[in-house]
Amino acid sequence: MFDYNFHWRPVMKSLPDLLEAALLTLQVAVLAMILGIIIGLCLALIRLNMRGPLRWIASTWVELARNTPALFQLFFFGFGLGAFGLHLSPYMIVLAGLTFNCAGYLAENFRGGFQAVPDTQIRASRSLGMTAWQAYTRIVIPQVFRIVYHPITNQMVWAVLMSSLGMLVGFRELSGETQFFASRTFRIFEYFAVTAVIYYVIVKLILGASRLLATRLFRY
Repeated sequence: MFDYNFHWRPVMKSLPDLLEAALLTLQVAVLAMILGIIIGLCLALIRLNMRGPLRWIASTWVELARNTPALFQLFFFGFGLGAFGLHLSPYMIVLAGLTFNCAGYLAENFRGGFQAVPDTQIRASRSLGMTAWQAYTRIVIPQVFRIVYHPITNQMVWAVLMSSLGMLVGFRELSGETQFFASRTFRIFEYFAVTAVIYYVIVKLILGASRLLATRLFRY
């Protein structure tokens, strides 16, 4: 017999704290994506153009990021590094774990983007007197970002949702804050229902902003 009594007042009182935690979730996800894009781009270029130890390191990074659970990666930065005397704050653990994961996935997206741009464009730009740096930054990379734009958006959504694993290492982001209040008030369903709505709104805002930005960047 269903006799559960809903009590939303504790949740409403805690809503400002939950929204503040949601901003922290968005902050760590955005930072991880920025770092992931930079590192992923470097990893893709290394794998495409270099040989030797650097290529081995880049390939190992991508393989580990893509073929091990995200939770394991988070625990490595949270507890694995502690075995070597390096102890990170919960914020840095989540940031490092998200960055490692995002960089690995984005590296493969970028690699596919670079391979989709014809080599003739590089040769043509070099024949016009451009340096290799100019050819990549002015001709190739803008096209690559247009090709991988939607995968980057998906990765941003994934970073926001995956940040919820931070509660397992003591990070008080949205899920961690929800767990904290739910355990104090025993209103488990109410808190996590509201948190699910907040996550849904965040994701929809990201997707909406992505579509708006795409219409301005790629109108032609």
